[in-house]
Amino acid sequence: MTRIIYFDCFSGCSGDMILGALLDAGLSPDTLKEGLAKIDIQGYHLGISRVNKAAISATQFDVIMDEHVHQPHRSLADILQIIESSRLSEKVKRESSSIFSRLGEVEGKVHGIAPQDVHFHEIGAVDSIVDIIGTVIAFEALGIEGYYASALAVGSGTVKTAHGVLPVPAPATLELLSIANAPVLELLQEEAPKGELLTPTGAVLITSYASFKRPDMTLLKTGYGAGHKEFPHWPNVLRVWIGDLKTNLPGSDLVLMETNIDDMSPQVFGYLMEKLLNEKALDVWFTPIQMKKNRPAVMLSVLANSSDEELLSNLILKETSTLGIRVRPVARHIASREILEFDSSLGRVKVKVKRLSNSQTDIFPEYEDCRIIAQKRNLPLHEVFRIVNEEARKQMKL
Repeated sequence: MTRIIYFDCFSGCSGDMILGALLDAGLSPDTLKEGLAKIDIQGYHLGISRVNKAAISATQFDVIMDEHVHQPHRSLADILQIIESSRLSEKVKRESSSIFSRLGEVEGKVHGIAPQDVHFHEIGAVDSIVDIIGTVIAFEALGIEGYYASALAVGSGTVKTAHGVLPVPAPATLELLSIANAPVLELLQEEAPKGELLTPTGAVLITSYASFKRPDMTLLKTGYGAGHKEFPHWPNVLRVWIGDLKTNLPGSDLVLMETNIDDMSPQVFGYLMEKLLNEKALDVWFTPIQMKKNRPAVMLSVLANSSDEELLSNLILKETSTLGIRVRPVARHIASREILEFDSSLGRVKVKVKRLSNSQTDIFPEYEDCRIIAQKRNLPLHEVFRIVNEEARKQMKL
């Protein structure tokens, strides 16, 4: 089954609300802290507490700053360098960098400057770096593969920022919603809150991942993340639903996109694969073929959710020389899987656990974790795989 998440944004969304909701839904605080410790950022600690928001109990997530540690404004280049030099997994690095780059482009556009010249004030502060990278870490730890969201409540009035008083939604937030064609929820109730409900950080996370519809799902967990603002008689929370995607056929909501290319530099293909995977393609591969007049060529194949077909098709047409793309629906059978993290004798490591309906369970150590251990301990990679596999099986009593 495909593990998915649905963001119920009836009171907007912010980065801290997302992490609060994910913690409330079962994300281990230790997993989050250990992931964030791989980033070279000091002068803060995390606060995780239970609060009530208009009779709803929720988890409030805070980044608490050390007033004695100076935190500079950071440019987009500074943040990307922090991510690249970290010990995060390659997937988390790639997705975090993509999100910040997207935010930089939007901030640059609305303020009339080049993205590389953007200095992130609120957004580049430590709390927003933690919110964005922490959310990507959480998605990986929870094994989330599909993302969905409701219409977004944005609020009303004005908000004070480093750029002065701005209308709600803030210009960067509005631009992100426009790019994603996101549905906006108008709150008409008398008790509905005023002010900013959807922050730029919340907007970039939701629009980077989610399709705006409520999926047919088997619900397994829920979580409530508290916002910091207090509104009388209004639950200022983000609600997340986590479960498995329901389909008539396993993996039936998929498409296979293919095109033949015989007039493009081979250097472009690697770049294209990276961009497609960054934009939520499920798999990308190349096949050598012969075309008319016996010309050698490459067939590009992209497996994706049908909801991402238009986005990925436009990307292929933009980045390649092809004039057309073949698309057909496909189905796939998927084993139930989850990512578990444990302390092996070689260090903390993640393993992918595959479970079949006949109770058969297989374990596959995560390559990136094992590669780092092998280099650090000067061990053969296959030996690290063997040790981690055996110890994981013992711990899980397999």
